Amino acid sequence: MSDAITADDAPAAPPAPPAPPTPMKPLAGTALVLGTLSLSLATFMNVLDSSIANVSLPAIAGDLGVSPNQGTWVITSFGVANAISVPLTGWLTQRFGAVRLFTMSVLLFVLTSWLCGFAMSLEMLIACRVLQGLVAGPMIPLSQTLLLSSYPPSKAGTALALWGMTTLVAPVVGPLLGGWITDNVSWPWIFYINVPVGLIAAGLTWSIYRKRETVIRKLPIDSVGLALLVLWVAALQVMLDKGKEESWFESEMIVILGVIALVGFAVFVVWELTDKHPVVDLRLFGRRNFLFGVVTLSIAYGLFFGNVVLLPLWLQQYMGYTATTAGMALAPVGILAILMSPIVGKNVSRVDPRWMGSLAFIGFALVLWMRSNFTTQTDFASIMVPTILQGAAMALFFIPLTTIALSGLTPDRMPAAAGLSNFVRITAGAMGTSIATTLWESRAALHHAHMTERLAVGDPVTTDMLAKLAAAGLSPEQGLIQVNRLIDQQAFTRAADDIFLGSAVLFLCLITMIWLTKRPARVGAPADAGGAH
Repeated sequence: MSDAITADDAPAAPPAPPAPPTPMKPLAGTALVLGTLSLSLATFMNVLDSSIANVSLPAIAGDLGVSPNQGTWVITSFGVANAISVPLTGWLTQRFGAVRLFTMSVLLFVLTSWLCGFAMSLEMLIACRVLQGLVAGPMIPLSQTLLLSSYPPSKAGTALALWGMTTLVAPVVGPLLGGWITDNVSWPWIFYINVPVGLIAAGLTWSIYRKRETVIRKLPIDSVGLALLVLWVAALQVMLDKGKEESWFESEMIVILGVIALVGFAVFVVWELTDKHPVVDLRLFGRRNFLFGVVTLSIAYGLFFGNVVLLPLWLQQYMGYTATTAGMALAPVGILAILMSPIVGKNVSRVDPRWMGSLAFIGFALVLWMRSNFTTQTDFASIMVPTILQGAAMALFFIPLTTIALSGLTPDRMPAAAGLSNFVRITAGAMGTSIATTLWESRAALHHAHMTERLAVGDPVTTDMLAKLAAAGLSPEQGLIQVNRLIDQQAFTRAADDIFLGSAVLFLCLITMIWLTKRPARVGAPADAGGAH
């Protein structure tokens, strides 16, 4: 098998930590089912919390007596703290053990969620969201690592399938659930619902995995690397979250944040590559499959997430949808994703995952091309068709690319690899959101200008329209406002179509990056598809 990954594929790595005396055997029966359930619940709760608060911001801001712009710090604070803690997963795991760290993260997440719902002021809510983001960081990478260790090598794809479903479906379910809770109960309950779910997940995880603890090593603290990580990641996240609001680089604050992020990142990379005990193992990018697998996965996720955010914005702001109905238009994405993920997971070690990833990108391109034909007259059913088809692309997207990225890695490097890959993916998602929404407004302004070029005094069409509006009882000023609203609706719809079409083209271009990787070894070869055993 000439195209399988070999040991020569990567540069020499630093000395690996000592392996456990005996390798952990896969779980079976009830323990496997409950273990998978507990890890999936924790992952779903974590990912859901990153998006569920978005649609509740107006209610939160109004209840706490602050402006909507101030309320956005509820989202920003969680994102910044989470982005800082995710890449620390590998180092923290070696210090405290994977099972202990995961269980404590879930319990602390439950506590901070309760405190968020109990917050009586914006300052208290932001502080609790920072704590919530910090403790949430290790949960997603470690759930992936523990799940892979629970299955035999031949079932690694199935484990990734189950994990991937929760990661991709939760951001879509979040706005729907958040909107329903806010409209029918009250916004604190978007945080309170984490309490029973988290307690169940933590209890099941500890009861099943406590005897499967990983090796603990008392490593020195890389305080310089940690400080640099906090500095550049915090600057980057705040820049991405506040950039559009501050007109990007027209703002002195955004320029300063950009310089801090760039310089801090450069110094951080140099330091981590030369330190004996780095807080983040950047040498993982020396592996060909990890490098191109993570980069491809992250760019694709940024495109995917940017469009996931853009579609409900367009539906709510210019198509008259409520938060709940917009969520309903997106909810069917989970149907094919849930049905197909187990099939993809079962076959990812038999079929070349590069072909699966390529098919996923073609599917995303088709879906986005269909959306690029949306108009202001597009009905609910037509909006749901590409949404349903997108579920199939999601199933073929996440599992194969994660398999490629983690292939050939030894178990001791898996937590660090999972943490680093998830950090890059989450950061790419934040970038995708900022870029998509910024381009949307920019293109809308361009289309608006083109459509208003002929709306001058004396233009027959304009005069006729204003006359009809006047006959309907509108004053000249009201008539002009109505005309401008209709033009805005068309401009933002065309701008959304532009983003959808551009994203479709980029997905097709990304296919070439998949083929820069090597095919993971088939089941039964020295290196398994998931690299987990």
